[in-house]
Amino acid sequence: MSFRTDNDDFEAWLGTQCDVVKADIDYKHQRMKKSAFIFLRATYFRWARKIGDWCPELMDAPSVLSVGDLHLENFGTWRDADGRLVRGVNDFDEAAVMPYVLDLVRLAASIRLAPDLALSNRAAAEAVLKGYREGLDGPQPALLYEGETWLRPYAERADLRPEKFWKEVSEYPKARPPARIAEALIASLPKDVEKIRLCSRRKGGGGLGRPRYVAVAYWRGGHALREAKALVPSAWVWASGKKSRTSNFLELANGRYRAPDPFLSVRDKFILRRIAADAHKIELGDDAGAMLRLGLLRAMGFDLASIHAAGSATTRAIRHDLRKRPPGWLNAAAKAAARAVERDYEEWRS
Repeated sequence: MSFRTDNDDFEAWLGTQCDVVKADIDYKHQRMKKSAFIFLRATYFRWARKIGDWCPELMDAPSVLSVGDLHLENFGTWRDADGRLVRGVNDFDEAAVMPYVLDLVRLAASIRLAPDLALSNRAAAEAVLKGYREGLDGPQPALLYEGETWLRPYAERADLRPEKFWKEVSEYPKARPPARIAEALIASLPKDVEKIRLCSRRKGGGGLGRPRYVAVAYWRGGHALREAKALVPSAWVWASGKKSRTSNFLELANGRYRAPDPFLSVRDKFILRRIAADAHKIELGDDAGAMLRLGLLRAMGFDLASIHAAGSATTRAIRHDLRKRPPGWLNAAAKAAARAVERDYEEWRS
């Protein structure tokens, strides 16, 4: 089945799950022509449907609750319940139970597709896998002002200045969210805020097309923001032909080895969260590949393992499976998957 057919089928399904923002779908279609890396980000549904055909040797791995849409730019920062600044995976929209190796392969494939990659593909895959093994042995969150201070330059890049964030906020267009979502956004703000402005926001890759609203309020000398984004079942559910309307979003986001975001919740099929200049997804941009270092990739693998390691039985099964896999398996699978994504990308561009 061609990519375009799957794309049409998925978008038709998405329309049964939420009120699709047509202008954002059109914008997404244009972005998908920019690079294979952006295309990968925007098309998890295709990955979910085809990865078993592209890499059949992966599908016998133990199944665990997984991220699904893992890639280089599915990492960000937030403040936990104690106010600590944390870095890690921060988008679990596509969470579902699947073979654990699929998260590793999708991350490694996204590295291959990153523009101007400064590392060898084999070294990058080995770094991810090394960090993953270390994470299984000692899972924990990455605290940027304590245990993992060396990660701060990646989270506090010079081109991600607060001024840039607030300029974007000032340009959010006014919107009228559904009444129940507007009430939830306002209720999640501090009690004595002033000048509440309800807006829409265009952000992300695969999530483009889903309604996304923001409440911008003035509070004690500055601004407080809350976002509401439509939550639909994982595309893994769509790809498997199942009818489930449940989501594993909160289960992964608040997992045993996470430092959870206390502002994160789900209300009436919308994800509510705090957004701020120090709580955001980290987008590496056009120089993504040039920014990558082996230490950063190991940290990504470590964080993924901390997500997968929800229980000792799961960890034992993963370790046993890893021992059985031949040397170089992750690099080989990522190569096959990336080539398939590039074929789809060329079909879309043409």
